[in-house]
Amino acid sequence: MDIQHLHRLFLQCTSVSIDTRKIEPNSLFVAIKGERFDANTFAQEALEKGASYVVIDNADYQIDARTILVSDSLTALQELAQFHRTYLKLPIVALTGSNGKTTTKELINAVLSQKFQTKATVGNLNNHIGVPLTLLSFNAQTEIGIVEMGANHQKEIEFLCGIAQPDFGYITNFGKAHLEGFGGVEGVIKGKSEMYTYLSVNDKMAFVNLEDAIQVEKTANMKKFTFGLQKSNADVSITSISANPFVQIHYETTSIQSHLIGLYNANNINAAIAIGKYFGVTDQAIQNGIENYIPENNRSQLLTKGSNEIILDAYNANPSSMAVAIENFLQLGKDQKVLFLGDMFELGQESLHEHKNIVGLLSHQGQANCYFIGKDFYANKTDQPNFHFFETFDELAAHLKQTAFENKTILIKGSRGMALERILEFL
Repeated sequence: MDIQHLHRLFLQCTSVSIDTRKIEPNSLFVAIKGERFDANTFAQEALEKGASYVVIDNADYQIDARTILVSDSLTALQELAQFHRTYLKLPIVALTGSNGKTTTKELINAVLSQKFQTKATVGNLNNHIGVPLTLLSFNAQTEIGIVEMGANHQKEIEFLCGIAQPDFGYITNFGKAHLEGFGGVEGVIKGKSEMYTYLSVNDKMAFVNLEDAIQVEKTANMKKFTFGLQKSNADVSITSISANPFVQIHYETTSIQSHLIGLYNANNINAAIAIGKYFGVTDQAIQNGIENYIPENNRSQLLTKGSNEIILDAYNANPSSMAVAIENFLQLGKDQKVLFLGDMFELGQESLHEHKNIVGLLSHQGQANCYFIGKDFYANKTDQPNFHFFETFDELAAHLKQTAFENKTILIKGSRGMALERILEFL
């Protein structure tokens, strides 16, 4: 199948789907093989549910002219997205990083949408399938595209940049995430910096946080637009930041009161401010965009259950994000603190050591009750009176059924696979 012909068929459709459970009328369905299924088998179902065309890579499932046979459906999806990106010629802002990608992406979108017709990655569709789907959601009305890129091994960001061809890029930070796939922290830096390589080679621009020495070093000879806290050499100088518990930012003559908890979110906000300034969004519009953004999906949400105040940050976790979340939580001017911390995944051989570090971080604070959930935290079990270790969530649930929580300030933090939002039903 010629990619130009496939693109012409795509333009006749209103959306792209890879899941027959979410088929929309007049959509293009792309049958991508999974580990446990062959989506080619759903070709007939997709057409019956309203898809106009179906891309397949197995001739046994060819039905009529509406089924488009390609050598590999995933490759076809990626090539179609790359062609569509070139066809639209719109400016694209891409971002990656160890922590804060999705929150930063949402903030950038909240700011830029005050002035432009924007479209951004939905949720965390940020991998080799999600990025193409994001690009294919852009259309002739889209004035700026915002693309989040995730990675857990080398060359992945390079590959995604080749598809999305960003004009601007931002790396939130370099932390202890996906250590198993990247091969340690140095591997994380190398892998994430593939975005800088793409931008540099193609004479594109990076947004750079001057507070991050690695960002500064890696972008020394690049086109860049900078921001930093009280940095006279920054394009956007942040005057002050504070959090109690919500982050407040001052820059130039503008003050912004966000709905984001924790100083670790300050750089995410600052990046959105800087990118907004670069694209000519007014200070008032930047303020409106950030102040009207309310986090959801288990990301730094502030909730109330009965007499308890809860910070729910259970979307994901790694040693870097876990440490700053704990430090911020312990600094809050609140009494009767409780922490529920779940295992951090994809740390490879460093996992037990990194979980031990988190336990050690809390071993001297002495006041808060700490609940550790998961086999790696359990392997670092200690006899400290205010520490409680549970190898499984079911063991924790049995304990919580017998425990009353009143007038507590609670942090819930763990990797997505731990699904610690389930704790809410017991509070």
